Amino acid sequence: MPPAPQWIGFALLALGMALTPGPNMVYLISRSISQGAKAGLVSLGGVALGFVIYMLCAVLGLTALLLAVPFAYDTVRLAGAGYLAYLAWQALRPGGRSPFQVRTLPRDSARRLFTMGLVTNLLNPKIAIMYLSLLPQFISRAPHGSVRGDILSQSLILGGTQIALSVAVNAVIAVMAGTIATFLNRRPAWLRLQRWVMGTVLAGLAVRMATQNRPA
Repeated sequence: MPPAPQWIGFALLALGMALTPGPNMVYLISRSISQGAKAGLVSLGGVALGFVIYMLCAVLGLTALLLAVPFAYDTVRLAGAGYLAYLAWQALRPGGRSPFQVRTLPRDSARRLFTMGLVTNLLNPKIAIMYLSLLPQFISRAPHGSVRGDILSQSLILGGTQIALSVAVNAVIAVMAGTIATFLNRRPAWLRLQRWVMGTVLAGLAVRMATQNRPA
């Protein structure tokens, strides 16, 4: 178990990241509004599984292999950037809609909702990079430099903390999406502002993901 100060520091960082808008949040909001909170929570199950897969890959060293093979990394990176750009365009295009704007979407089965949540998360290689780069920074080390405790158990505890916080934050968003949508739809100016802010954030993330260099 990491010492309490390191665990708390990691938890605060993970909470901040969970509150940052991204493709997972946009997908969950759109599904919760169009098909109900239950659909959003089913989709969140797929997102959570994506976190678990990336976390285990990082802990077991498979993410390092992904980052070491330029073609594999670039394929995932560009696919994720393209998806983010698509979401940004949907928000910013003339006549575009906010993810909080009530609209009719085809009702998907629970299996499809879960699968799309999983795919949405797996198309974001930043999750893999997050685990690979952040987890080692919070592994407890003894004064002489050796690692205190088991690396695997510390990594799993930290990764599990991040997943738990992300699931909790997004579950609240999925449940509250309908209420938020009602509030915004009664205030068109706020809805337009939210649409442009969200679209700009997603476009910035897409550009950053498409242009970032492969980590060493």
